[in-house]
Amino acid sequence: MVTYADRPWTKMYDPDVPKTINYPDVPVHNFLQEAARKSPNGVALISSAHVPVMGRISNTLSYSELDKQSDALAAALIAMGLKKGDRVAIVMPNIAAFVISYYGILKAGGVVAATNPTYPPDKMQFQINDCDANIVLAMSLFYNLIKQIQPKTKVKSVIVANVKEYLPPVAKLLFTLAKEKKDGHRVELQSGDHWFQDVLTKYAGQKPNVTINPSTDMALFQYTGGTTGVSKAAMATHRALIANTLQMRAWLASDVPGDQEMFLGAIPMFHAFGMVAVLNFAVGIGAKIALVPNARDIPDVLDNVNTFKPTLFMGVPALYNAINNHPDVKSGKVSLRSIRACVSGSAPLPPATKREFEELSGGALREGFGMSEAPTASHCNPLKGENRLGSIGLPLPDMECRIVSLDDGVTDVPTGEIGELIMTGPQVMVGYHGMPTETTNVLRDHGGKRWLHSGDIARMDEDGYFYIVDRKKDMALIGGFNVYPNNIEKVLSDHPAVLEAGVAAIPHPDPDKAGQESLKAWIVVRPEHKLTEQELVDHCTKHLARYEVPTRFAFVKELPKTTVGKTLRRELVQMEMAEREKPAKSN
Repeated sequence: MVTYADRPWTKMYDPDVPKTINYPDVPVHNFLQEAARKSPNGVALISSAHVPVMGRISNTLSYSELDKQSDALAAALIAMGLKKGDRVAIVMPNIAAFVISYYGILKAGGVVAATNPTYPPDKMQFQINDCDANIVLAMSLFYNLIKQIQPKTKVKSVIVANVKEYLPPVAKLLFTLAKEKKDGHRVELQSGDHWFQDVLTKYAGQKPNVTINPSTDMALFQYTGGTTGVSKAAMATHRALIANTLQMRAWLASDVPGDQEMFLGAIPMFHAFGMVAVLNFAVGIGAKIALVPNARDIPDVLDNVNTFKPTLFMGVPALYNAINNHPDVKSGKVSLRSIRACVSGSAPLPPATKREFEELSGGALREGFGMSEAPTASHCNPLKGENRLGSIGLPLPDMECRIVSLDDGVTDVPTGEIGELIMTGPQVMVGYHGMPTETTNVLRDHGGKRWLHSGDIARMDEDGYFYIVDRKKDMALIGGFNVYPNNIEKVLSDHPAVLEAGVAAIPHPDPDKAGQESLKAWIVVRPEHKLTEQELVDHCTKHLARYEVPTRFAFVKELPKTTVGKTLRRELVQMEMAEREKPAKSN
């Protein structure tokens, strides 16, 4: 009988993937400093825009320039009073200023606290307050929002970047004339605030001199909990980010020189997935990043793919799905053939999405798994070896994983049986900032080690491949049976007419069954397809137990999601409850 202690997954590793890695005792920004030393003129970042008649035009920032500009920003932050360990908020999408800000904060000894720039005021205010930020680095489009909430925070100064600053001259001029004012990017700074470029100019040539202890000094506050409740800041050290970057680099090892790799920078860098799997990974090998500020703008994403020919593309199922079904891809107008490898995370990868994308690109699309609490990856299917459909793959080097009883959270369950996934490794967080109870709930010591309790129901097969069944909090009780919406979504998504599916347990609408739960499915139908509820029921009946088949369906244009593609099941339930209230309000 195979046990978790045997680490059977290591036998399934690709031949060139090590079972353990030597992690250097260096800060995260060492990746950038080494890239600038080895290849000062190498392209680090590509900022681009589509211009009528001319097509997509671009501007580049070299590794030397990125290193120098982040040095200048670090010197400025220190001059503004930043002390080692202070948190600095970043409110920007994937633009060059985000990357400069990220490394500048780290070089100054600060802690990066990046937030979703599209958050509503109350949510952004909560995160900026929670991390105690005195300084915010923001894109001008979000400046007025920051000023609106500033009186309710500790923020003393805002450094403001404009999206046009790193665009090529023609695109910058056209943006200034046609879009800057109309779209809200042109702002007047208030006293005490600074323009990003003015700061870089003032402190150009200065270098910070801050000693970082990678094992104990924090690098990142990654906010999580968007799908389950109140945001919590998962605290990660420099060593944790270094470790996860090197784990991913080892997993996706290639004979291609780093400077020949092109990353599509579409997944948001304010999330750990984009920050580690794209930004740190790319800089760690000296690769190029084609920056995409808005991954929901599929035509823009595809224009970047068509122009820059990325070789590596980290994404989420919803993004791969949207690309598969775009007319320009279906017609062959846009080719995906440059892509050699992709890792899909944040949500289950439907087999049909994987199959279609691999057929279109010729590359490998591998499902992985990660958490903000272990930023960011913990599992992935082998790049060259066996890829098991429905599996999140194998634990990365130096990861230990177990499946434990849902009853006591400690006792190992036999191979193949379901329980809670727990794990330990060099990238696991220190804890949640200011939330000792929540930290104790998920980080528990047993067997002489500290284990991260994922909250995910999972199983492991005999070869060490792991499978996520569902979130513990999303498990439903239908007719006395445990039902997992995730499994039902996978079955629904395999119907040829279904583009996306979301399933959630709702309060039973029958008054005689008050207190019980019922299953409802929200369906996005593929373009040019028609679908009925009965067809879905018939499809589900072939693959699911009777009690797992949803009894109610809704056809919708899109599903509510987080910025990294997780379906927000609690919002689906809210949609249902709002729908039920409509007749009552009309009477």
